[in-house]
Amino acid sequence: MQHSEHDDDSARDSYDTRAGGELTPAPGENGAYADDTGQDVGELVGRIVDDGGNNAKLLARLTRAMARSARAAGVKGVAGGRWLTDLFTDEIAPRIPVRDLGTLRQHHNGLDGEELADALARNAAAATTAVGAAGGALAAVQTVAPPLLLTAPAKVAAEAVVVAAIEVKLIGELHEVYGARPAGSGLERGSGYLMSWVTKRGLDRMQVGASLTAVLGAAAKAELRKRLMRVMGRHLSTLGPYLTGAAAGGALNRSATVALARSVRGDLRASALPVGR
Repeated sequence: MQHSEHDDDSARDSYDTRAGGELTPAPGENGAYADDTGQDVGELVGRIVDDGGNNAKLLARLTRAMARSARAAGVKGVAGGRWLTDLFTDEIAPRIPVRDLGTLRQHHNGLDGEELADALARNAAAATTAVGAAGGALAAVQTVAPPLLLTAPAKVAAEAVVVAAIEVKLIGELHEVYGARPAGSGLERGSGYLMSWVTKRGLDRMQVGASLTAVLGAAAKAELRKRLMRVMGRHLSTLGPYLTGAAAGGALNRSATVALARSVRGDLRASALPVGR
């Protein structure tokens, strides 16, 4: 992946602030919109997830990429939430790496069963906490640098998609631990894990690939949009002054991730014993 080209994006980007928020799409040169920003967002989210959410510099770069993507989408797509939903399903979700059981055991010193599930939930909660803290720290900088306040709404969207990606990854790996990997291709399973995140429930391991290909229809995408908007609403707390936003964002993320893991694990325990137990 090539990432250095984005280092000076903040100097090149221009913003339309007439509606008071950076996510208001602004036309580019000659009124044209860019259409190649989604892949940048997907790659950056993947890197942040791999970094455990604890990389404020990458989060700042993602914020700028989200701003460019929003401008490319247009006012209607952004305002209705379709932009964020399509971006997540098309560019981010396919890049979320879900490790298989063997790899998980290897990465966690041979842990298995409930102990492995505990470790995954604990690590995911730490990662989403770090995202909230990093976002709050960025907001603290923006408080004393007024021009950067223009990026605040894009920052909230960036935090939301990173947290969602961390939690979708957690859900997929919990299904591996509990021997509940659904049938189908990796893409089909990924769609299932995405809807598991939306509903906060474990998947029925007897679901077949054909059923998973249909889970992201119009109604399901509407539910996904609502879920992403709720996560964005939670991240508005990170816009508090100085480091109050960091503390609030981290605590809210941790609580939500812990609750999600508890709910999904409860469903998976009911249908299958953890492998190795």
